[in-house]
Amino acid sequence: MTRKRWTLLAAILGSCMVYLDSSVITVALPRIGRELPSHIFGVLEAQSFVYSGYLLTQSSLLILAGALNDFYGRRRMFTIGVAGFGVMSVLCGLAPNMELLILFRLLQGAAGALLVPGALSLITATFTGEEEGRAIGAWSGAAAGISILGPFVGGLLVDTISWRAAFLINVPVVALTLWVLQHHVQESRDEQATGQFDLLGTAITAVAVSGLVFGTIYGQQREWHAPLAFASLAAGAIAAVLLPFEMAHSRHPLVPPSLFRSRNFVVTNLSTFIIYGAMAVVFYYLPLFMQGTLRYTAAGVGLATIPAGVLLALFSPQFGALAGRYGPRWFMAAGPVIMAIGALWLTLVPATSQAWMLQPGDPGSYLPPAAYLTQFLPGLIIFGIGVTVIVAPLTTALMTSVPVHNAGVASAVNNAISDVGPQLITAVVFVAITAGFYATLAALVPGLDPSSAVVRQEVAPLNPPAPGTPADVAAATPAASTNAFHLAMRIGAALLLVGAAVNAVGIRNQPAQQAQPAPAPSG
Repeated sequence: MTRKRWTLLAAILGSCMVYLDSSVITVALPRIGRELPSHIFGVLEAQSFVYSGYLLTQSSLLILAGALNDFYGRRRMFTIGVAGFGVMSVLCGLAPNMELLILFRLLQGAAGALLVPGALSLITATFTGEEEGRAIGAWSGAAAGISILGPFVGGLLVDTISWRAAFLINVPVVALTLWVLQHHVQESRDEQATGQFDLLGTAITAVAVSGLVFGTIYGQQREWHAPLAFASLAAGAIAAVLLPFEMAHSRHPLVPPSLFRSRNFVVTNLSTFIIYGAMAVVFYYLPLFMQGTLRYTAAGVGLATIPAGVLLALFSPQFGALAGRYGPRWFMAAGPVIMAIGALWLTLVPATSQAWMLQPGDPGSYLPPAAYLTQFLPGLIIFGIGVTVIVAPLTTALMTSVPVHNAGVASAVNNAISDVGPQLITAVVFVAITAGFYATLAALVPGLDPSSAVVRQEVAPLNPPAPGTPADVAAATPAASTNAFHLAMRIGAALLLVGAAVNAVGIRNQPAQQAQPAPAPSG
């Protein structure tokens, strides 16, 4: 295997651990809550911190991590990230209580911040032209596929071994990645970097990203009744407004303002905000609907969503290569349109469907597999095709829009936006879905007060009714949840069409002769 392929393998292995851990944890949390004691937090609150703490530190440190990759050496910083991620994975897997698990997850997220921008900067520094597009496609397909397949893999590990296995499985991957990095990957760095980091810019960036991410997560968890959520959002928004002014006046800005003079860089990041937000809406509400309303098991949901992951893994490299050859513009415009069609197909699923994989002990009939084939599978395949068409070209457009020596920080900016965008958009959609659900419920159950605290404890959007819920309310809940799910899919489709228009109008195919050459590897 050539050095280039070894580099691609290291990039895929290192970054896929980040995506795997962020998706596997969703199915491991119930078992963690039952088995680990908590001395400070309540069970639900502790589970929330285990999930969101990882995302919070990773998002907050992404841009700093990208700058560190460019200056200190991409292989060096990637190696540190892989090693740190491995150590924290072991500690997470051995954690004796919730408090220590939360601490280790925070540190694991910090290590993971080095890996995603580091992976893309390694690829950009190693490949050029159509070859670069194909490599980015392979990386994108593997990363997105792992994210989609993660809950199914995690469910198998949790059910057959232990929730601890979901963390300890990283150990052999870490060992292989470190070996590849040591023996087959050459060093590269930004030779123009001064090494004088913008500490003020780093602090403002961290406050902006962490404030927005934490505020939206905490606000949703507390149903927007927590002053801390609004204070966090306000701090994040103020920092985000201040950041451009700080960059313009800093002698050595963390994010060079020159990046934003690139039309494709600006448009790609705007597109990422919109399209990844729409994807988050679909992939967040789809499992909730399938499990909470249609009574699919967790494994059933994992199996049901496999087609999208398979399509990404098989065909993303080809679309990356095509984007490298013909330019990314029309792929980035067509992909979201196809995704929107898939999302709208899912609005055809009726409230009367029963799951083809029921929870153990559930009474009643079950939906024959043929109904899944006609109701869910076509929409998921169409949506998966759209994702496959856009993911690699979008990343190619981003990485070819900036000089190679800024690859790390450019990738980090985009990854930070892909973290913040979904959180903000799903928070807004959550408000709309909740309002629609209770309005439908009130229309179906005469005399019901949907604002009542009792009602909101008994039924929630896309969730099964609580035990003891009045029969008329319980009977109306599936229809109200289905209407809420349909609304989420329509909102997702509308956002995708907006993203398609942004790409069609804004992206410019870069002539091949203007592509940035990769620097000679050093070290």
